[in-house]
Amino acid sequence: MEFQNRSIISIRDFTREEINHVLNVSQTMEAVADVGTNVLKGKILATLFFEPSTRTRLSFEAAMQKLGGSTIGFNDADTSSTKKGETFVDTIRTVENYADVIALRHNLEGAAVVAKEYSKVPIINSGTGAQEHPTQALIDLYTIQKEKHQIDNLKIAIIGDLRYGRTVHSLARALTNYNVELFLISPEALRIQENILKEIKTKISVTEKQNLEEILPKIDVLYVTRIQRERFPDPAEYAKLKGTYRIDKKMLKTAKKDMIILHPLPRVDEIAPEIDQTPHARYFQQVKNGLHVRMAILSLILGTTK
Repeated sequence: MEFQNRSIISIRDFTREEINHVLNVSQTMEAVADVGTNVLKGKILATLFFEPSTRTRLSFEAAMQKLGGSTIGFNDADTSSTKKGETFVDTIRTVENYADVIALRHNLEGAAVVAKEYSKVPIINSGTGAQEHPTQALIDLYTIQKEKHQIDNLKIAIIGDLRYGRTVHSLARALTNYNVELFLISPEALRIQENILKEIKTKISVTEKQNLEEILPKIDVLYVTRIQRERFPDPAEYAKLKGTYRIDKKMLKTAKKDMIILHPLPRVDEIAPEIDQTPHARYFQQVKNGLHVRMAILSLILGTTK
């Protein structure tokens, strides 16, 4: 497995063996995060976030600093020279001179692919359009494995915005490397894109539903996503669909006692705050796991871990 100087554009670029290796390295990073290290001293991560972010940007920056490296970048394109008319490609070709690796978030699909084509340093796709978010999928898998002690043989449901949700697309594709049963729960208007559905159906068992209650008693993992207002071309359509699903204690009466609930966050109203104190809630542990997984990714790409 060769990770050094490797860009991460799509979860489809990973084999099961490579995913498992990242998860194993992530586990070793838990102890490292507690004390810090200087293995990446002198290395610089650039976070170029053309869209708002809290967890992804901050966890990448925290991961780099825990490893002894430094960070530069922006969280608002209006503070960069793109506001003056600089092209996206010119921004990438400029920043590559200042950094050893670039974490990129962009509203346009294909932006990470373009960045990789022009950049001399590795690009980490940190969410592009409604396309993919591969490092989030690795965090999701790590959380599932850590909490359930396995990924194979689980029944996993993904609910919410499956059409525009880039975390959904990456996770569904990542799960095809394992022996799982996948349930996709969404309103008809937010069904997962047909090309992705066909892709994953050739590898694992996939069932589409609009109602969660009928499959809730048998699932091991419930992955909840918000209805994404910013992805909707028509605000009226968003208004019609928001609040379609809401997970509360009453709904969970039929769930397995050891079922876990994940969410890539931010949440709006799809998980009631009362769920936070239940044994099912694992989304804030998921946030913490993001630090360890991104430490693993940076250390692998920058060659301090094999």
